Amino acid sequence: MSEFTPTYVPSRRPARVVECQELTDGVVRLALRDSYIARHAKPAQFVNLYTKNAQRLSPRPFGVCEVDGDVFTLMFAVVGKGTEEFRHLRPGDTVDVLGPLGHGFNLREDADYLLVGGGLGVPPLIRAAQELSGHEGSTSTVLFGYRNVHFADAYASRYATQLQSIDESEGNVITLLDRWASQHGVAADADGALRPAAQGRRTVILTCGPLGMMKAVSAWAREHGLTVQASLEARMGCGFGTCVVCTVHTTRGILKTCVDGPVFDTAQLEGWEAAR
Repeated sequence: MSEFTPTYVPSRRPARVVECQELTDGVVRLALRDSYIARHAKPAQFVNLYTKNAQRLSPRPFGVCEVDGDVFTLMFAVVGKGTEEFRHLRPGDTVDVLGPLGHGFNLREDADYLLVGGGLGVPPLIRAAQELSGHEGSTSTVLFGYRNVHFADAYASRYATQLQSIDESEGNVITLLDRWASQHGVAADADGALRPAAQGRRTVILTCGPLGMMKAVSAWAREHGLTVQASLEARMGCGFGTCVVCTVHTTRGILKTCVDGPVFDTAQLEGWEAAR
């Protein structure tokens, strides 16, 4: 399933802070300098960040958002003491990192990709849009849903072929998917399969965000005969398969989100069959 199977990851090491800014209340964009991560991080892979408090043993995993030279960026919500510490990092500070970890999206196929994200599920999709911007045979349409502030649009629009976003006052990502289908003259035929685009490329959905949102996206895709790659969010104790905290039930048995994912084809995920 994955485009990238990690065979080597350098040990935990300090990375220097390049920038730390608050995009909106409680949402932070953090840029770090680490040439290995910047060179090797594939869309939907993540990195572990470690706090300087020795009593907080577990790292915090964050999906890589963008890469530029030897710098990579993260985007995260401040939800506890660990992320509160990272919020106050300043240029020149260092923070211990480990990565890149996990399996990323499979982007090998020339296709029309729909990147459907909600809330703080958007960073891996921004990285996917960045990667796809270099693929001559593919397009990327970003569909983002927010609670209120559209904090990631400016970053995704750097790379996406098209971008549409919505907040709770207007609807949700299913609203955007229906709108996209209508705008492109796309509809399910009699047997439920989505009519292919004029150029003959397949449409593939990549999604990341709240579980309920991703299940709804998967159901929408199933109704239209599309495949979905979902980057799952899970509580992780280690991030590299040792603690067995982040298990997920699949058609292949119980797997670990951190090493077997975080990206899974939703057809493999148990309990995702219910319609929206």
